[in-house]
Amino acid sequence: MATQEIIIQGLTLAGKPFRPSDWVDRMCSSYASFGDDKKLRYSPYLKPKLVDNVRCLAVDMKLKDVNPEGFEQLIQFANENQLGILNAAGEQISITA
Repeated sequence: MATQEIIIQGLTLAGKPFRPSDWVDRMCSSYASFGDDKKLRYSPYLKPKLVDNVRCLAVDMKLKDVNPEGFEQLIQFANENQLGILNAAGEQISITA
């Protein structure tokens, strides 16, 4: 079964690059935890992704079930900053938190 994910683009709906440029890393780090080896491990539900040479955040839709508040925060962040959200087919979608 394929993973269902959405992509939060690093571009605003107006086509401008979102700043700060390291926002994807910051988001991934905020959902990360330290493993037994004391290394930071990203959440399996969030991962950095490059789409058409744009830094994006891939969000596994399982996050909505595992951490509904976290999922809602990500969607609110995307909507408040007018970031594009794509479905798995690469089509622009609208999600409300």
